[in-house]
Amino acid sequence: MPSAHPDRRKLYVRIADELREDLAAGRFPVGEPFPPIGELAERFRSAKATIERAVEVLRGEGLLESRQGSRTVVIAVPDSSTGTHDGSEERSEEFQIIFGQLQEMRSAIGHLRAKIEELDERTKGL
Repeated sequence: MPSAHPDRRKLYVRIADELREDLAAGRFPVGEPFPPIGELAERFRSAKATIERAVEVLRGEGLLESRQGSRTVVIAVPDSSTGTHDGSEERSEEFQIIFGQLQEMRSAIGHLRAKIEELDERTKGL
C-alpha cells in the first residue's frame, strides 16, 4: 500500500538510496568504474551537483573511491542491514527526515575531508 506521506527526503538522498540499491544488487561490481556524473544526471534527470552530492554520500559510506583525475571506482557493497531501504514504509516520517539530515552531514564531512586531503597534498613540501 503506498505511503500517505510524500517522501520528504532531499533528492540527492533518494538518488543515493537508489544507487546504493544498485550496488547491493551487483549492477556496479566491486573494482569496476562507477558511472560518470553526466551519465547519472541523465538517468535521474537531475543536476550534476545533485548527483555529486549523492555520490559523495556513497563515498562517505565507504562504497566508492575517487581520486583527482581518475574515475570513481566501486570499492564495497552495502551490508544487507544498511544497504537498501526495505521496509522504509514502516519507518516514521520523523525517522526519514532525521535520516536525510544525517546523510547531509555525512556529505558535508566528506567534502571537508576532501578539502583537508587536498591541503595536505599542496603543503607537503613546505
